[in-house]
Amino acid sequence: MPVYRLGPDLIFPPPEVAEPDGILAVGGDLRPERLLLAYSQGIFPWYDEKLPIIWHSPDPRMVLMAEDLHVPHSLRRVMRRRPYELALDTAFAKVIRACAQVPRPGQDGTWITDDMIEAYEELHRQGFAHSVEAWEDGELVGGLYGLSLGHCFFGESMFTLRSDASKIAFVSLVEQLERWGIDLIDCQVHTEHLERFGAVEWPRARFLDRLAERLEHETRQGRWAFDERPAESSPAKGEEPIHGD
Repeated sequence: MPVYRLGPDLIFPPPEVAEPDGILAVGGDLRPERLLLAYSQGIFPWYDEKLPIIWHSPDPRMVLMAEDLHVPHSLRRVMRRRPYELALDTAFAKVIRACAQVPRPGQDGTWITDDMIEAYEELHRQGFAHSVEAWEDGELVGGLYGLSLGHCFFGESMFTLRSDASKIAFVSLVEQLERWGIDLIDCQVHTEHLERFGAVEWPRARFLDRLAERLEHETRQGRWAFDERPAESSPAKGEEPIHGD
């Protein structure tokens, strides 16, 4: 199948015509209108700064339903100690830059280019992109960011500087999203890390159908904040009780 080259018009080819590796189109721009259109159609940008913008719609798609979140016993015990102060949308610029700068094993460089940072910061100002932060003694030590439309959250990237910081931020976000009715979390592509939390691969057609359903709901636009967090003194959904503790 051909890879489509985008022009100035706000239009994408159907996701179903993507290449086997998920590449759908190249070119275009990262203005907010195009990014929002892309995500609404199950498409996202992912490219190297040395390349033109590359748009992807992978098949299969890695997805986590909020109700299927699995929290390992050891992590839940750590969360009960509340080692970090958690917040939403208090340091988006710091989070996205940390995601771009913090080295990852087996990864050389980053796909979060300066243009990407500028584009998602604008989406944050418009109330569509959001960040979760984990703080320790006033220092940002972990977090993640993504974009929300309707009842879907599109996860983009996370980073950590302290043990379990990004994991705790991720779990807390998913639990908050479920309380708001935002139950479809797009994880884009398979990773063992996300699989351990309950994410699974769906055929692209199934993902697009579910996405269309979730987009019928109103977007929770604007700055987010955690609801008062419930006590974590008992095993949460997705966690088996630990006998003998």
